[in-house]
Amino acid sequence: MEKQCVKESGSVQSIHRALSILERLSASDEGLTLKEVAAQVSLPPSSAHRILTTLQRQRFVRFDQATMCWSIGVQAFLVGNAFSRSRDMVALSIPFMRRLMLASGETVNFFMLDGSEVVCMAQVQSQQMVRAISRPGGGAEMHRSAAGKMILAHMSDEEVAAIITRKGMARYTDHTITTQEALIQELARIRERGFSVDNEEFFTGLRCIAAPIYDETGSVYAAVSIAGPTSRITEARTQAMGELVEICARSITSEFGGSPTASKSRPGHSLHYPTARLS
Repeated sequence: MEKQCVKESGSVQSIHRALSILERLSASDEGLTLKEVAAQVSLPPSSAHRILTTLQRQRFVRFDQATMCWSIGVQAFLVGNAFSRSRDMVALSIPFMRRLMLASGETVNFFMLDGSEVVCMAQVQSQQMVRAISRPGGGAEMHRSAAGKMILAHMSDEEVAAIITRKGMARYTDHTITTQEALIQELARIRERGFSVDNEEFFTGLRCIAAPIYDETGSVYAAVSIAGPTSRITEARTQAMGELVEICARSITSEFGGSPTASKSRPGHSLHYPTARLS
């Protein structure tokens, strides 16, 4: 037991040293030489070099042969950007969500993936007397929500199966999809169509339409959706409403520097909303 504790302590110490090096490099605009790194973290140059080369293999730091200096690498940026993206994306999306609410007349929600479910991170409520409201911060099973199905549609079959295994496919209405085969078929239709529809699968009398938001690598990690009563979001209006949601999603993607995959992008399609609501 004592030997195990010493080993674990040594591992934690190595991580601490590596993080200390990353902190020093992040504070330097021009990079640091090996001697400077070693001095700033109080390590022998040989120990500092071993840590630096390990971080370099994972692209957390890079070495410039011309200046003989070490600096922060691209992987450190990507890891840090994951936090800033989740924090800033919501604020960035609100103006586009307001425009979508005005164009569609329905409540607009912004969902992000959280483990095996989607969570509502922001909402712009409809101005209609009868409107759909889902509490921001609330989660939803992915198989019965438009946003969840949209994100599932961009996952591998193995990832979809793993989520189904963990969460199950409980029935909530007569329209809820409850088998993996039916869900896989629905996800294929979503990829072909470009937007997803919750056709009274969450609540009877409620229809939702969602479109994907892409990050800079072309991956889908969030979705924007509209939700309203089936008396207003009728089956006849689904295609036109879906196109509005797609415009909003692409606008958010573009504004944040995301990159939709070539098969899903539609060159020449305007990112501006019609001036009047759909009738």
